[in-house]
Amino acid sequence: MNLQSFEVESSGRLDKILTDILGESRNQVEQLIKEGLVKVNGKEVLKTGKKLILGDRVEYVFKEVIPKVAVIIDFDVEIIYEDDTMMVVNKPAGLVVHPAPSVKEATLVDWLVHKGVSLSTISGEERHGIVHRIDKNTTGALVIAKTNEAHQKLSEQLEDKSMGRYYLALIDYPLKESGILEKPIGRNPNNRLKMDVVLKGKEAKSAFYKLTETRKQIELIAVKLFTGRTHQIRVHLESLGRHILGDDLYGFKSKKDTIKRVYLHAYKLYLRHPSSGKKMEFVAPLFGDMQNYIDKEFKEGEVHEKINPNRINSYFTTLNHRL
Repeated sequence: MNLQSFEVESSGRLDKILTDILGESRNQVEQLIKEGLVKVNGKEVLKTGKKLILGDRVEYVFKEVIPKVAVIIDFDVEIIYEDDTMMVVNKPAGLVVHPAPSVKEATLVDWLVHKGVSLSTISGEERHGIVHRIDKNTTGALVIAKTNEAHQKLSEQLEDKSMGRYYLALIDYPLKESGILEKPIGRNPNNRLKMDVVLKGKEAKSAFYKLTETRKQIELIAVKLFTGRTHQIRVHLESLGRHILGDDLYGFKSKKDTIKRVYLHAYKLYLRHPSSGKKMEFVAPLFGDMQNYIDKEFKEGEVHEKINPNRINSYFTTLNHRL
């Protein structure tokens, strides 16, 4: 069992505050409370709607991770880096990061447990080790925390922006210019599967850099995120009238059904090692489908030069134009 605690910063219902803190579903949080795994100011609480006030101390317990016997692991994941405190993997397309009630197939967390990897428990039973996420059909670099201390340090880096990723994306029409886009993002009111630019959404900021384009006006771009909203890159591009190849959910249309997934890849990850504080960078190679498309459609050698990992950072250092 793993005990965690926090101090309430604003009044509200226990279940609502825990849901926001943990990032879990309301049902999962309610189950946690009903099992007697939550205390407020040292006293066990079974009422999900208990009112909390500023300064209340909430304690909650997560059970240790147990491998799900029914889940079949018939795939492997490339490990880019690993030590006693963290791991960096190159997530393939089609792999969900962590279990959820709606997810029936094996996830990255299931694979990690199957491999016997020691994982942090700070984010709850369903998200052991998961510091940040990548959409199911997006590929690329993802860091896994092996200890709670490492998880806490890496989460703090996400907050203070000392940890982040550079993405590569193929889009269906060139951007007019490189620049920074700030538009709030929230749930699409007409389609619960989608996010959208909404007036009262959460702050979202993305930077887009034009790399190179084909004669068919397919463009390769680099992207840097300053915030981490769900589907952020896809939503911001849609707001500009652009779509990532394969992204049917956000409006990509193709006459030929040859692109099987979203061509969005978390290419480069930077962070400070949670123990030593050393600056580290990791590059996740493109997967075969996206690489083959680039090799076929773009000029030979041009893309290799543009996506040189040593150059990616420099594209954004002086970028300040507002889109």
